[in-house]
Amino acid sequence: MSAPYAASPIFDNQTLPAALRNDHRTKAGAWGLLRVLEGEVRLIFTEPRIEHRVTPDSPAIIPPQATHYVVPAGAMRMQVEFFHERPDLNEGATNG
Repeated sequence: MSAPYAASPIFDNQTLPAALRNDHRTKAGAWGLLRVLEGEVRLIFTEPRIEHRVTPDSPAIIPPQATHYVVPAGAMRMQVEFFHERPDLNEGATNG
């Protein structure tokens, strides 16, 4: 997988901005990879409505221009990495 070209700050359930808690979208050509470092969040796409449970073992891909928002499920730490191409979740994965 290519390296991300940008990454958000690391947010926790206290510092997660309102902009991410409400409908927003990535720009054209920008793929997001939501990584939860601790805890759990719900990633909710609105068109169509699809909900993903995101944990440290289960990151989530955010397609370009997909409207979505994030809901923390208690204490958590998360970060979004940005890619020019769809990230490959299997690359670098280990089976323990």
